[in-house]
Amino acid sequence: MLSYQHIYHAGNPADVQKHALLAVLLSYMSAKDKPLCYIETHSGRGLYDLGSSAALKTGEAQAGIARILAQNLLANTPYTQALAKIRAQFGDTTYPGSPLLAAQFLRPDDRIELAELHPQEHAALSQAMQGTKARLHQRDGFEMAQAVCPPTPRRGVLLIDPSYEIKSDYARIPGEIAKLHRKWNVGVIALWYPLLLGGAHHAMLEALEAANYPNSLRHEVAFAPVRPGHRMVGSGMFVINAPWGLADSAAQISRVFSDGTKG
Repeated sequence: MLSYQHIYHAGNPADVQKHALLAVLLSYMSAKDKPLCYIETHSGRGLYDLGSSAALKTGEAQAGIARILAQNLLANTPYTQALAKIRAQFGDTTYPGSPLLAAQFLRPDDRIELAELHPQEHAALSQAMQGTKARLHQRDGFEMAQAVCPPTPRRGVLLIDPSYEIKSDYARIPGEIAKLHRKWNVGVIALWYPLLLGGAHHAMLEALEAANYPNSLRHEVAFAPVRPGHRMVGSGMFVINAPWGLADSAAQISRVFSDGTKG
């Protein structure tokens, strides 16, 4: 499905949770003097303008990154530090997608593999990632991940973050992750998912937890719908081979959302 465009949702609370945890994860892994690979299945355009008419139409960033910055939350964390660097380069209303955010933590010897199927989003991603060593694939993200794994270097992170506009993704993901983990058992595999009122994620998470993956971390935050009629009431990350210390950072992120729900 090629109808989804993330500009309408960029910087919302779900983005904050996903990107704050991803930034900590990559900060941990890049602290070691060993090369790593970053792979992403659904990359989007890489950079968003929160001042654009599309972003302002939904206003979802107001409940997300705008609140975080206005209330000085997550200050001096890898997430807000990387955001400041990106805004210094691209402008105060810009917001990075996870590919450009990840690039802030990668070194010259590291590798980036990005998939994006949507033609316009892929073209914008190519522009946003200029100056990086990212290798772009205009193809199905799951197919790309299976093709490049296990990567060289073998140390690395795979982010799976579909829009779930294709409802079959919920059923497809446990099998895709099982195959990836068999081929790349040392890889950190991070899955983002929305918490919807209908509970569409429940069976998927039950299957992942039943697999007993090593050092798995399930992190979920709740938040109010960002606009009337919106069905998303939270978001989650399921991380396999989570580095030591990631759970503590996840708890810090949870406190930010808990404080927000209390008003």
